[in-house]
Amino acid sequence: MDEQNTPQVAPAFKYSRESRVFKTGRVFPNDVNNHKTLFGGKLMSTIDEVASISAMRHCRTNVVTASADSVDFLLPIRPTDSVCFESFVSWTGRTSIEVFVKIISENLYTGERAVAATSFLTFVAVREDGTPAPVPAIIPETDEEKLISESANERSELRKLRRTNSKKLASQLSTTKYWE
Repeated sequence: MDEQNTPQVAPAFKYSRESRVFKTGRVFPNDVNNHKTLFGGKLMSTIDEVASISAMRHCRTNVVTASADSVDFLLPIRPTDSVCFESFVSWTGRTSIEVFVKIISENLYTGERAVAATSFLTFVAVREDGTPAPVPAIIPETDEEKLISESANERSELRKLRRTNSKKLASQLSTTKYWE
């Protein structure tokens, strides 16, 4: 077996910075809604994109989005703004990876910057056969990484409760076609 196909031993831990992703874009007229602000669905799509890259950088295997735990729209993002997405792994479980995404808007005329949105997503690392794969633990280093990491266990417990409640609700919902 050559070096490229040799299975690598996963490290026991990694630093949050190793998973950091930055992506900056502009807001164009076709990106806005009827309020002339960035369409929320477009923002959410890019959030998932950058978060999935952070998750894969962390575990170096495929990941699936398990949940978009929160997307908090804090300020409107306008066509005069650029949008910078910054993501990093903030917590890990045995096979799950929580990613924090910070969205900063910048008025391109004034240079004023603000945190316009924040988001937490959870991914599960998966092997080629689709089974969950173990992931390295995470070590936060910066004050911001530590701040985000401090409340991760609480968010994990809330995710478990929400998932249990969602499964219970789904089991009681009809799948019958409305016209039948």
